Amino acid sequence: MSQTVDRALSILPLLAEGPADLGQVADRLGVHKSTALRLLRTLHEHGMVYRQSDQRYRLGARLIALAQEAMENLDIREIAHPHLVRLNEQCGHTVHLAVYEEDEVLYIDKVESRYPVRMYSRIGKPVAITVAAVAKLLLADLPEHERRALTDKLDYPMYTARSTPNAPAFLKELDKVREQGWATDLGGHEESINCVAAPIRGADGRVVAAMSVSAPNVVVTADELLTLLPLVRRTADDISGEYSGRTSAKGTE
Repeated sequence: MSQTVDRALSILPLLAEGPADLGQVADRLGVHKSTALRLLRTLHEHGMVYRQSDQRYRLGARLIALAQEAMENLDIREIAHPHLVRLNEQCGHTVHLAVYEEDEVLYIDKVESRYPVRMYSRIGKPVAITVAAVAKLLLADLPEHERRALTDKLDYPMYTARSTPNAPAFLKELDKVREQGWATDLGGHEESINCVAAPIRGADGRVVAAMSVSAPNVVVTADELLTLLPLVRRTADDISGEYSGRTSAKGTE
């Protein structure tokens, strides 16, 4: 039974590459055509594959609908939270999770620093979109026309001397973030606060959220905080893997 299930499931990634005929499926599975046909018929009955008029098979609408429904019901905060807590335990600093919604970047989770000096950020509160590291990651992933349209209509308040001054400067920063795959806010919103951030990606590679570690200068310097970047990126990758279904939650099978 397990071998049959394994063979049936092996058909799906083949058809994800494009339509295939019975012979191609049989060759990929290393089985006789009669065995491949039996598997395809079962998948067809459940709507997982569809037989075209040219007798080739492609992925079925039912499978696509199930995948879409599953993605819509995924809660990135629920998946990410244990990872954020673990990161906080390792470094001791404030950890944030943020998403992009309707031209705003919002914090949807926060794990407080163990140090006496705390940040004033709150869950549900929009971030300073032109300077926050998480915002840079989320906006950098937008299609270029959306990115340019948004940056053109934003205000650029000079919170500090290091704040982003205008749209061209912001677009240049977003290009840099897009290329390097991580972002910082080194005193751009508050002189005394520094932040490093990494993207969380879905199965399609698009950025679905961003997470960051922030700390005041009185606790660690900007250079010291930057040494945590590999750990932050590793945590973001772990969350991405679990969210996209590539890996299981740590501690489970």
